[in-house]
Amino acid sequence: MSEHDRRQPEESSDATSESRGGNGFDCSSADFDALYGVHAGPLIQQAVLLTGRARLARRAVERAFQTAWQRWPEVRADPDPVGWVRAAAYEYALAPWRRLFPGLRPAERPRPGTPAPPPAAPRDHALLTAVLALPVPYRRTLLLHDGVGLGLHETAAEVEASTPAATGRLTHAREFLAEQLPELGLKGLPPDRQGAVLHARLGALAASRPAVPPPAHDVRAGAERRARLTTRTGFGATGLLAVVALAVSLGTPDGYRPPPRRPAMAASYAPAAPSVPSIPSAPAAADRAAAPSAAPSAVRPTHRPAHHRKAGRTGRPGKSRHRSLPPGARLRPDVS
Repeated sequence: MSEHDRRQPEESSDATSESRGGNGFDCSSADFDALYGVHAGPLIQQAVLLTGRARLARRAVERAFQTAWQRWPEVRADPDPVGWVRAAAYEYALAPWRRLFPGLRPAERPRPGTPAPPPAAPRDHALLTAVLALPVPYRRTLLLHDGVGLGLHETAAEVEASTPAATGRLTHAREFLAEQLPELGLKGLPPDRQGAVLHARLGALAASRPAVPPPAHDVRAGAERRARLTTRTGFGATGLLAVVALAVSLGTPDGYRPPPRRPAMAASYAPAAPSVPSIPSAPAAADRAAAPSAAPSAVRPTHRPAHHRKAGRTGRPGKSRHRSLPPGARLRPDVS
């Protein structure tokens, strides 16, 4: 085989790979664009029914697709890529901090080039108001089951609840809508018929609010820009911590000095050594023997008088005996 024959298969394989997208990046972007083009608009409409805010719905779906593009190998291998993106959009739209301070929300204005939504019909407005009055878990369960058309098991898995819990939420949501909107005719209908009525009404309500998502390449560019910003922020925070640690280490010239240790308590309570009596010298002993001993006469013995001792001996035990004195007598000291 000649060298030309050996090179021909390689050239043909390179041409095939180029026609298919080179290193696979174009194929991935094409798959992402196809997924985005089919499901971005319906997801925005569902998010509008979930939140009642068109701008938040568009932002939630756009952020969900940006996250999906950043983790595209994982999303592409998922059995339900649309469910992955839908769950991310719902979690972003229903974040607790987005429901705080409703008075500070900016007014809902259409973007440049986006047609303004037509005024909603009175019955559609009443249905949307009733749906938004539901608690968030009930609202999400109702929208997934009766709006999107998922089964009970799929709905329970997406809301991260058990099947009986999801069934209870769905039942309470239908009862609330039947009470708030009697014109729907939900009372007295079997559960299957109630689901069909709500599916038709929610679908019509979502279709009455057109959604124009941004182009797919803008979403991919925004995802890559966010990834670069996150990386730079991480490196910047790490460098800042390193600079602060270096400044602290340089600001302490002598380093760390441990506090002085206190003396041990056992040393202050050490027993004193026994004193050895000193033997006086011979001249000092002779002087001490020649000196008159005045110590015994200087100390006056203290003893009780005789009548006190007698009274103490003859008295009853436990009581002191005193002499009885006539009335008006005065005590005088005994003069010996």
